[in-house]
Amino acid sequence: MVLPRESGLLTLPRATPVLPTNPMIPVIDRRCSTLSLAVLFAGGCAAMPAMAPVRPTPTVVPGTITETTWEQTVNALHSFHFEIEKENRLAGTIQTEYLPGAGLLEPWHFDSVTLGDRIESSLQPVRRRALVTLTQLDTGIQVHVEVTKERENPKGPTRHSPGVATYPGGQPLQRDLNVVIGGSTPPGWIALGRDAALERVLLTAIVARIGR
Repeated sequence: MVLPRESGLLTLPRATPVLPTNPMIPVIDRRCSTLSLAVLFAGGCAAMPAMAPVRPTPTVVPGTITETTWEQTVNALHSFHFEIEKENRLAGTIQTEYLPGAGLLEPWHFDSVTLGDRIESSLQPVRRRALVTLTQLDTGIQVHVEVTKERENPKGPTRHSPGVATYPGGQPLQRDLNVVIGGSTPPGWIALGRDAALERVLLTAIVARIGR
């Protein structure tokens, strides 16, 4: 068997095939990196303890408590749609009725200061009550605002429509006259503490009216 003789031509090395590059790959890589950083940042924020809301400190306005000062304070509360429940001129306190929380579809109400408050009020009933205290000092009028916030308790007493009560005809009506200690039904609202955001806004509005 005769083998073929090798050719005298030089054998060039085979070139490595170059794959076409996709211009979107660097963009995708950057997006993946950004998404990873966002996830890590969100996880770190979730692990951090929540900061307590900063409550406003009482503000002192130069002047003395007069009838005009009192009426301007009431007008400031009315501008937030708060109705006055009771006033005590001697103690210098003005307490409002409970005001239902404003939802996303009620931009003309200002008691829900933050977007989170409006979302919360849209999902479940929330109400607030304000207590304003005016104290006469040597340096002026000290204005203190306290707003309490409550959420409706779904396990609270249920409102039923009036109906007709039926009793067994052959038995006398049994009446229990023993005194019940404590509430017979669970409260209808859950206390959520103070609303620092609304306190700051109300305090600013009252001070602006008094200082005119």
